[in-house]
Amino acid sequence: MTPEAPWLLLTFSLPKKRASQRVEVWRKLRRYGSVPLGNSGYLLPNNLITQEHFEWLATAIRKYGGYASVLKIESIDNLSTPRLVGRFAEARSREYQELIRDLQKLSAIPPHRRSFGRVGRLRARFREIAEVDFFNSPLQKRVEQLLARLDTARSPAKETTNINPRNYLGRIWVTRPRPGIDRSASAWLIRRYIDKKARFAFAQEEHVPREAVPFDMFHAGGFGHRGEDCSFETLQKAFRIRDARVARIGQAIHDVDLLDDKFGRKEGFGVDAVLKGWAQQRIPDHKLLERGIQLIDALYQSLSAK
Repeated sequence: MTPEAPWLLLTFSLPKKRASQRVEVWRKLRRYGSVPLGNSGYLLPNNLITQEHFEWLATAIRKYGGYASVLKIESIDNLSTPRLVGRFAEARSREYQELIRDLQKLSAIPPHRRSFGRVGRLRARFREIAEVDFFNSPLQKRVEQLLARLDTARSPAKETTNINPRNYLGRIWVTRPRPGIDRSASAWLIRRYIDKKARFAFAQEEHVPREAVPFDMFHAGGFGHRGEDCSFETLQKAFRIRDARVARIGQAIHDVDLLDDKFGRKEGFGVDAVLKGWAQQRIPDHKLLERGIQLIDALYQSLSAK
């Protein structure tokens, strides 16, 4: 079998009158982690996700009245593979360095004066960069350390004590739109161990209903990242859930969500990839969350109780 070409190249042109669409395309290219290749187009490593990104964008460009092609590239005559990899490394390095500067500025502010929303936005930005860090920049670990310090400083251990589970029955649990693996696993944990009739809703950080219980959000009284724990681990500890399989799922969610390889568990990465694929299909938030809950339940059933 002939191996897949290692690179994808998107070439396109848009009519001059399509200025707003041009900006939209540029923003998508940046979000996808692509790098410009002179006047030839934009480059990405070739995999199923990047193929889908470029094909989707090419379709959008054609709808705007432009021209677009996605090419599979074996090699580029005047650019060796190390030089191409270097371009991606430089791009991610610039993004990580900008994020590091913002985190350092935030770290200089006393914990009680820090904006939870600001921390949440920086963490979200880190996840966006890490998702397209195709060649594993060493700066990724530096950002993880800074985020962990911020979480530790703002999340004293007393937040997880004195939880009365009865106070969380019949409540609406709210999280951010487009649920990923930590939110899906947390919803599974809530419905299985905390409230079998739990209802879920979605809101931006600044629009959380007063009576709702936030999870995987940066809200006082909610259940989000604390110290080195992901939201799933926070809930597991707060509600004192003692189940060996839940503990192993928590380790898997931690490793894929925080990308620190703390437990060396790989099960979560496949689940995460499936969720991301569904998210790209524009599945509604509630349906995406329910599918995620089903995936986590299947993972739970597959694990030995020992």
